[in-house]
Amino acid sequence: MSAENLTHDLDHFRVSCKKLIESFPVDEVYGNFVRTVKNCIFSKSIPTPLKGPLRLAAVSKDVIEGILDLDVAVTQTNDFLHYASGGRLLPGSVPLAHRYGGHQFGYWAGQLGDGRAHSLGQFTNRKGETWELQLKGSGKTPYSRSGDGRAVIHSSVREFLCSEAMHFLGVPTSRAASLIVSEEAVLRDQFYNGNVKTERGAVVLRLAKSWFRIGSLEILAQSGELDLLRKLLNFVITEHFPSIGSDDPDKYLVFYSTVVNETAHLVARWMSVGFAHGVCNTDNFSLLSITIDYGPFGFMESYNPNFVPNTSDDEGRYSIGAQANVGLFNLDKLLEALSPLLTLKQQQGAKHILKGYVDIYQMRFHQLFKAKLGLVGMEEDDVYLIAFLLKMMEETHSDFTMTFRQLSEASTEQLHNRDFTQMWALEELSSHKLFSDWLSMYLLRLSSKQQNETDLDRQHRMKSVNPRYVLRNWMAESAIRKAEMNDFSEVEVLHHILSFPFVTQETAEEAGYAARSPLWAKRLKVSCSS
Repeated sequence: MSAENLTHDLDHFRVSCKKLIESFPVDEVYGNFVRTVKNCIFSKSIPTPLKGPLRLAAVSKDVIEGILDLDVAVTQTNDFLHYASGGRLLPGSVPLAHRYGGHQFGYWAGQLGDGRAHSLGQFTNRKGETWELQLKGSGKTPYSRSGDGRAVIHSSVREFLCSEAMHFLGVPTSRAASLIVSEEAVLRDQFYNGNVKTERGAVVLRLAKSWFRIGSLEILAQSGELDLLRKLLNFVITEHFPSIGSDDPDKYLVFYSTVVNETAHLVARWMSVGFAHGVCNTDNFSLLSITIDYGPFGFMESYNPNFVPNTSDDEGRYSIGAQANVGLFNLDKLLEALSPLLTLKQQQGAKHILKGYVDIYQMRFHQLFKAKLGLVGMEEDDVYLIAFLLKMMEETHSDFTMTFRQLSEASTEQLHNRDFTQMWALEELSSHKLFSDWLSMYLLRLSSKQQNETDLDRQHRMKSVNPRYVLRNWMAESAIRKAEMNDFSEVEVLHHILSFPFVTQETAEEAGYAARSPLWAKRLKVSCSS
């Protein structure tokens, strides 16, 4: 969008809470004190301003200009600091905290809700898209439970960077507009071991088309608030599933079928970039099948289906290899929430739909991994070829991201000659005793259906789906350590590099972002504490 079409003054930027407030009953009790809330979707809740001085630590120009129609120059103003941190309300804003529940680590946890997030309202941009703006880390709400309503620098840097990185990897996700840090002291026991540290408060301004999640429906079904359940479901369908007819007697079934399909696609997409969410509870699974709530996530380094990014996950329930099954569990809980509104015949239909989830997931998984290997068309042995490679990668501890990237960068001649100088990941993989067998199969498969394509075409195609850079934990940690000393330069560098993850960049190469991870990276831990 040209600069003259952008808004240069925040006083002219308006959001609206009208649709959300008029569509649902709002909590009749007012105030941010913790309580059990009934018979509503939202509670009105005013953000608690961060204690200054405030600093803008990061900003996404793509979001500010491309979604919010704002000139990025406004982010350098004092007004922006206050609007984007909860110190001042945007014109039209009636801040809301959302009531939801959820199954956490397999068990019903009761009322959860936005414990440190405030929805500021909806913004409709010049493209006609409606986005819901939300602050995270903006203070207590009725849903804060024992929390303080704050987020800290380390978790906020990770959320900002990963939201944007995932978008540029082509994974459906919420977005992050800005990150503001303060001098406000916040106490955190990061690994729940009694080692309480003083950290600094931070707020992320994040956006999604909707923040409704499976737990939004579950709390209403569990509480027996069926009229409200129907009202919320109708709202979600009307607003976000326009292809479903509002008078279709099977609309809830069609909705469920769509969510099953899209969730299978989302999890397959996570797997294709080696992303482990870390906390796949039903309250963190979006009804729109986008990635939300970035906490103890991790991008897998050595290929390992048992990779668990979250040190709080002792049993490995949310390991990367378990994500597809967890998706199935969460969709089953969604069906339980919908069941009171379905006829017996529709319930049977929904169960049949859910049985198809595994096939949808596997089909999408294989499509994505075939593209990662540059395979055109279909051959019977493709599934075996993929599984064979992944098994070798597991046994040689080969790096997930760089193995696929270097297969994209190697010419057919280099592959034939096994010339892997300066290709450290392929060198590691080639140590496997069966590598020659796999390579012969792979080269034969590449040549079988690609007669009209040059080797450069294949490399280009593969490089467009195999990133060279992902947000590895050590990269985020390095940027966080500097940010905690008020040096946000590495956050900015990472944000820029991860906006072009498929393009080799000199700055990234110099920083070692495509090299073997440093030894200290193995000692890193992340947890639910943020």
